[in-house]
Formats: sequence, C-alpha cells, structure tokens
Amino acid sequence: MYSDVSSCNTYNYGDALYWDARYVQEAESFDWYQRYASLRPFVRRYIPTSSRVLMVGCGNALMSEDMVDDGYENIMNVDISSVAIDLMRRKYEHMPQLNYMEMDVRDMSFFPDESFDAVIDKGTLDSLMCGSDAPISAARMLGEVSRLLKPGGIYMLITYGDPKVRMPHLTRSIYSWKIVLYAIPRPGFKKPAGSSSNSHLEPVPITETGLLPADFVLDDPDSHFIYVCKKMDETTDLSNISSHPLIADAS
Repeated sequence: MYSDVSSCNTYNYGDALYWDARYVQEAESFDWYQRYASLRPFVRRYIPTSSRVLMVGCGNALMSEDMVDDGYENIMNVDISSVAIDLMRRKYEHMPQLNYMEMDVRDMSFFPDESFDAVIDKGTLDSLMCGSDAPISAARMLGEVSRLLKPGGIYMLITYGDPKVRMPHLTRSIYSWKIVLYAIPRPGFKKPAGSSSNSHLEPVPITETGLLPADFVLDDPDSHFIYVCKKMDETTDLSNISSHPLIADAS
C-alpha cells in the first residue's frame, strides 16, 4: 500500500498544528471536493435520516448543517483541530442535532464498538494519505471506522483517489466491506459538446481485482470518487446493497 505522493505537497495534513494554523487564517466555511447538494442522491439512498452519523474530519464545512436542513437528526462531528471544533461548536450551539468533538480519527476509542449507523469521510483519508506514515495512519483510521460501524452500516468515502490507490486500503478482509463505486465530476465541469455521457448516478464498473475496466472512460478525467462501503456479517444479505442507478433528487 502506498501514500499518494504524486497528489501531495510538503504539508503534513495529518498534523493538528497544520490544521489549527489553517483554520485560524481561513475561518470562512469551506467544503472539500463537493457540496451536499451534489452528494445528496448518494447520502439519501444509503443513509436514512434517522441514522446516527459520524462525520470524520468535519473541519469548518457546511456539509453537516446541510444534512440537518435535509432532515438528518443526529450527527457527531470530529476533527483533529481544536480551532475548528471550537469554531463549529459556537456556530451551531443552537442546533441540537449537531455535536462536535476534538478527536484524532486514528484513535476514536472514546466511542464504543458499533456506535454509528454511518460514517462520512470527505477528504480525511486523503489527508492522512499525504501525511507521514501514510499506510499506517490509513489502516488505523479505517480500522476505527470499521469498529464503530454497526453491522449493515455504511462508510461513505468521498475522495480524489481512484480505485488503483484506494481499493488496496478498503478491500482488506478484516473490514468485511461490500463496496459500490461512483464517479462524480468536479463542480463546474462541462462535458465537451457532442461527447457521450455516463450518468454519475450509476455505479462505476469495477473488475474482480477492484480496478476500473481498461475501456472505461471518465467524463471528467479528474472526477471525484464515492466509495459506498457496507459493513457485512454472516447474517447480512448481499442483495441489500444497491447497484442500480440513483435518481437525481432522492427523497
């Protein structure tokens, strides 16, 4: 397993001091990769509004607020940055559906096993993959995510990492995850006139080895990927995880 050296710069994104300094300088809300409006069909399809949700690496994003506005009732937000957590606690003290806690996602032992119905990760695994000891950090975080999910629970990873660099981490047998993959164009991406179209609401085909087929072409070469990882056990019906197209405005 490898870190994403080609996609990283010299910052240590796994370091709390880096994020504290960044949030002091950039207090305005910022959502990595995609806003909730673009992710809503996927979130609503796989995560019921009654779910207890863990948002890992919440930063100062609007994602959790938008989910509450869409009917979600219980979202625990964690981040390694005390600056971000203090800021968000004050901002959302009027929203009982949102809770904030300073925490390193590599050690979430504060929470007991099988505490959450869903875990959402928008760029946090990516940050660890750019830090020091990337494979170890990734394994620790994903091990914690697996531990905290109830059987049948969903880990939704939104990332720039294609299957070649993400599947080796996600398909470890100890996690027992059934994975469905989607690719979503970057915000503002315009397809060339006359080009054929792949619906980003349909799952992306993956080979038996977990890679994109050689003849599969992404509409946006720099698409973001959504890995929907369902925690399986002996009693879980494999047919319960969807592989059919979503609708644009799921309800």
